[in-house]
Amino acid sequence: MAGRRDWSESDVRVRPNPKGNRPRTKQRPEHAFARAALVLAVDRGRYHLLTDDGVRLTAMKARELGKSSIVVGDRVDVVGDTSGAKDTLARVVRVHDRRTVLRRSADDSDVIERVIVANADQLVIVTALADPEPRPRMVDRCLVAAFDARMDALLCLTKADLADPEPFTQLYRTLDVASVATYREGVTIHGLEALREQLAGKVSVLVGHSGVGKSTLVNALVPDADRATGVVNTTTGRGRHTSSSAVALELPGGGWIIDTPGVRSFGLGHVDPATFVDAFADLAAVAQDCPRGCTHTADAPDCALDEWVASGAAGPAGEARLESFRRLLTSRSGDSD
Repeated sequence: MAGRRDWSESDVRVRPNPKGNRPRTKQRPEHAFARAALVLAVDRGRYHLLTDDGVRLTAMKARELGKSSIVVGDRVDVVGDTSGAKDTLARVVRVHDRRTVLRRSADDSDVIERVIVANADQLVIVTALADPEPRPRMVDRCLVAAFDARMDALLCLTKADLADPEPFTQLYRTLDVASVATYREGVTIHGLEALREQLAGKVSVLVGHSGVGKSTLVNALVPDADRATGVVNTTTGRGRHTSSSAVALELPGGGWIIDTPGVRSFGLGHVDPATFVDAFADLAAVAQDCPRGCTHTADAPDCALDEWVASGAAGPAGEARLESFRRLLTSRSGDSD
């Protein structure tokens, strides 16, 4: 046929691949003029922040941060529109190193940790002395999480007008855990000033079951907090969840409280029992003489902690302190009640 041509490989044109020709780099923008801020709340991918110079704004996470988590209490750097004006959105580009990390897992068999808050100084465990009845094993598990995070712990016992707080506080005295007792009479909350003193100048995380009065305390400590409060179900002895997300609130006298949703369990799958003794300086020093792999539990053979108590070197309160430590260690697994 006239005009017909035989094609060869030289006639094939290959489109250049711009992605293949572009050199890959791991360099990231320095954001030298980013503003430092504190994460106050996290809501569906939006971060509510307070900059160091007092501007409240909303931000999203920069793509370069990937899947890294940002939680309440984090210190971050933010760029973009940081005016705080309505309908503006800044961008979080950096998360500072965390001083402390309070974590929990879904349950004791789940080693994947869920970071609750960052950079807190103490964990305030709020529990009612009655209505609903206190749950010591739950308190124990919260203490394990606090000590694992190298945070101080404080027991806040509510409804002290319904039961004597002394028997409950006695359980934790050998662990050097401070406590305050409160109760409500009309619009007055007795013991509130003692609680304020324990919170002043610190970043404190409040945890507790629904119905124990945590939100009532938060509203009293921060009058404009407007946290929802609920009542206890008289059949089940449990309260409904009144706080749906964690939020950091500034105390009028200085310091911060971070209110968290009511919890019904506190998984400790992320806590290694073998390293938990390190949270107790006096016990950790003695435990160095234990056999390799010692669990430090009551049935552990040749545990140096038993010899420490038997010799009298632990002092008058040594035996009770060891029993308290082992109770916390046992709470690493089993029913959270």
